[in-house]
Amino acid sequence: MQKIMKRYKQYEESILYLFFGGATFVVSVVTYSLFSAALHWEYTLAYVASWFLAVLFAYLTNRIWVFRSKVTDMAGVFREVWQFYLARIVTGVIGWLILAFGVRILHQNDLVWNGIQNIFVILANYVLSKLYIFKEKV
Repeated sequence: MQKIMKRYKQYEESILYLFFGGATFVVSVVTYSLFSAALHWEYTLAYVASWFLAVLFAYLTNRIWVFRSKVTDMAGVFREVWQFYLARIVTGVIGWLILAFGVRILHQNDLVWNGIQNIFVILANYVLSKLYIFKEKV
């Protein structure tokens, strides 16, 4: 058990990011499915609404549990939020382009392509969060 805890502590950040990334994926897919399949929203509107909710969930979990941000001053929090959302906008646009490619060009199922773009977005967001947004200031 001690070895397992040592390994967990060694990789805690990555494990938590994967866990909350998975939870963010679930939030995104469930809300997208609700908006697209249940409410019959056009896929772009469904994507934007589900993206907004998933980013809000991701910011809160990343700030509190994954990267344990120590930033408390308003300017620092604003900078952190700005960087987080800017990165998510960039990856969100790329995610939408992947989704549009699958739906408009390949004429395939939007739910499948939403899953594909989510995998790319989660990986890209980890790199941006780790290296830029929640990077510990030395």
